[in-house]
Amino acid sequence: VQLQASGGGLVQAGGSLRLSCTASGIIFSINDMAWYRQAPGKQRELVASITSSGMTSYTDPVKGRFTISRDNAKNTVYLQINSLKPEDTAVYYCNADILRTDWRASHYWGQGTLVTVSS
Repeated sequence: VQLQASGGGLVQAGGSLRLSCTASGIIFSINDMAWYRQAPGKQRELVASITSSGMTSYTDPVKGRFTISRDNAKNTVYLQINSLKPEDTAVYYCNADILRTDWRASHYWGQGTLVTVSS
């Protein structure tokens, strides 16, 4: 199983980006999916999560600016980031709880995509 993240880049403050993360491999089902981020010199933190039924949650600093969504048919999770601030600069990682077709369940991480916000 692999998670492939994309969509990061360099953007000015106030701009927007859409991150995508697609899971592939021997997947039976995907439960919770999430986005984390890790800023330089800081610990990785949970940004947003979404259940298989579409229930979402967000960390306070991003509420109202970030929107997490998923397409279960495509095994893909998205993160729409609006009104970007310099403090949003970080490597963004996707995460998924996956049940494989061999009945093994585990957490999987994407490789990270860099978001840089200039002031």
